[in-house]
Amino acid sequence: MGEVLKTDYLIIGSGLVGMAFADTLFTETDVNIIIVDRYAKPGGHWNMAYPFVTLHQPSAFFGVSSKELSRGEIDRVGLNQGMGDLATGDEICAYFDDVMRTRFLASGRVQYFPMCDYEGDGQFTSKLTGEKHTVIYDKLVDATFMTIAVPSTHTPNFTIAADVHFMPINNLTSVCEKPAGYVIVGGGKTSIDACLWLLGAGVDPDDITWIRPRDAWLLDRANTQPTEAFFHKSVGSIAEQYEAIGGASSIEDMFDRLEKGGYLVRLDDDVRPSMFHAATISKAEIVQLQRIKNVVRKGQVRAIESNRIILAEGEISTTTGHIHVDCSASLERSFGHKEPLPIFAGNCITPQMTRAYQPAFSASMAAFVEANYETEVDKNRLCALVPLPNSDVDYIPMTLAMMMNQFNWSQDKSLRNWIRENRLDGFTKLISSVDKDDQQKMKIMQRIQNNAMPAITKLQQFNVELAQGAENE
Repeated sequence: MGEVLKTDYLIIGSGLVGMAFADTLFTETDVNIIIVDRYAKPGGHWNMAYPFVTLHQPSAFFGVSSKELSRGEIDRVGLNQGMGDLATGDEICAYFDDVMRTRFLASGRVQYFPMCDYEGDGQFTSKLTGEKHTVIYDKLVDATFMTIAVPSTHTPNFTIAADVHFMPINNLTSVCEKPAGYVIVGGGKTSIDACLWLLGAGVDPDDITWIRPRDAWLLDRANTQPTEAFFHKSVGSIAEQYEAIGGASSIEDMFDRLEKGGYLVRLDDDVRPSMFHAATISKAEIVQLQRIKNVVRKGQVRAIESNRIILAEGEISTTTGHIHVDCSASLERSFGHKEPLPIFAGNCITPQMTRAYQPAFSASMAAFVEANYETEVDKNRLCALVPLPNSDVDYIPMTLAMMMNQFNWSQDKSLRNWIRENRLDGFTKLISSVDKDDQQKMKIMQRIQNNAMPAITKLQQFNVELAQGAENE
């Protein structure tokens, strides 16, 4: 039995959420922290990511608040050309390792136990030595709630015949000879990455079969650039979003308006998306993906056999000479079954989304609120949950919750000031620095101000309609 350890905060998980929470807690307080993690290095699922993975949002507001991840460069080549750099998986892992070593461990206030399984009640065991440890703590931070399954570790929910050539996306880079074709299984961001990588490597688009159970609404990456040069596009997209929502006559009309205004994009103009996972994409990537013509829309895969793929709504032929690439892991399958719970409950803190699309900012905010506010009621009021989207209409409660949070935050001066200076926020500092003599920018700001409340009102209406529709089913 290992020694009994004592700490102020015991954090389970050193992925993005755990690291972002620990970083802000470290900045705001002088507490001691113990971090326990199952991987050999910090970074969570990024340790298991496929070799060609990159962020799909700018590096500028990813990671921990205290340390910049972005190189501060605009990509000059490739499908992200003209926009802020997107860190690779290797860069992200190196970044988190550096934060752990040079910021946390060097301080003497943080202890880190990698390669350990947490068993609850302050107990964890080393996977290498079998040594068991007990931690006496004041607060527990469960940073594993939003743990996601990655292709290399998740189990597909369909059967695969023994002679079928089936692999996770991670193994694509180990292909040694040309197969009869590639079958990409999945309709989310991972499948997009697989298709783009194959096309970028020179694979004929006619050799790619893309099983896309649902088409998705996607976010235009040009709208996510947090720099002065993109002000009119990025901040303008917020105005476009609010106008689209506030002016909509129905839920379907809202999506039409969001697309027309450039807030949402899709891969196929002829197919109405029914999924929304908040994946971000560039216009150049869309053009590439549209080269793939063999898109299968017959529902989810039920079984892959030697000569056919059985789907929920039919089947297609295949061969043992095809490579079948698993891209079916998703956020919804990872923790869609989990019941959301208050972020602050007694001596347990469970960081979750308080702003859509931004898990790092959400975790950082939870830590700031923990350090600077007294009552559990106040903490949970400021950190109201933003539900993760799966279907298209999930955009409605997600956006409503996010806008309500944004309003509550704006009423709190100290929190408002902290958000403005937090690099993970992205846009508040950019917006707050607008010169009032700049008429074009002020016009955009006025559009946002004029349309925020109408948008909230319309989202509330649509939310009621969704609830009524669910009751009638």
